[in-house]
Amino acid sequence: MKSVITVIQEQIQYFYLVRRLSLYELKSKNKNNYLGMLWEILTPSIQILIYWFVFGTLLRRDPITIGGEVVPFVFWLMPAFFLWTFFYQSMIQGSKSIYSRLKMLSKMNFPMSVIPSYVIFSQLYVHFVMLAITIVIFQFGGYYANIYYLQIFYFLFATIALVFAISLVTSTLSTIIRDVHMLLNSILRMFLYLSGVLWPISKLADFPTIMNIMKLNPLYYLMSGYRASIFGSEWYIVTQWQYTLWFWAIVLILLIIGSTIHVRFRRHFIDYL
Repeated sequence: MKSVITVIQEQIQYFYLVRRLSLYELKSKNKNNYLGMLWEILTPSIQILIYWFVFGTLLRRDPITIGGEVVPFVFWLMPAFFLWTFFYQSMIQGSKSIYSRLKMLSKMNFPMSVIPSYVIFSQLYVHFVMLAITIVIFQFGGYYANIYYLQIFYFLFATIALVFAISLVTSTLSTIIRDVHMLLNSILRMFLYLSGVLWPISKLADFPTIMNIMKLNPLYYLMSGYRASIFGSEWYIVTQWQYTLWFWAIVLILLIIGSTIHVRFRRHFIDYL
């Protein structure tokens, strides 16, 4: 638990550095492209159009109901998919963040735990833009802003907490074992189809055991909460309080494991330097 406190204190103390480095990361990543940072918006937009065409048009999905109201597939898809994009990009970039910056660490004087944080925050700016676009589209679609939007801040914070906790584990382990990054990439691609992003898990109602197991996925909690917030169907935090407790239990366990591994690794790294 001492390691957790240490890591959290570092995030608070060096937050100004996280913010500055995250902006630099985002700009440097796209500096050689003609469209620059616009690609950060175009790429997920093109992807969602492809998924909508395949799953919403060609496969002719059954109507999807949220809060007793039937909603078009593309509107149902958008909130969860853009959250998934933020989660996926943050996880992939975060898992290799320390390994790819070992030389920088030997020259700069700041905690190693800051590196996954500013990589995650660089993706957060893109997510803010995509979230704003989603909300505007929803207004034109007849799904107007409502009081349930307040939940979005909570679920966004919960997503960052989950990504950071996992990134502490993966970024440290992938520095030691490079295969961890490749394994994570494969697992995340599989999770796209197992987390309720592209199809409602309620379709497994005839197989309640499998459905309940899939609902234990913390990503399902986040995406369901995002949809409930934007569609204004319920206070998901309260009505699904069991999942809320389950989610934060997972985050806490991952944070303890990740912080412990991270602190022990950087001690050996400093000794090596």
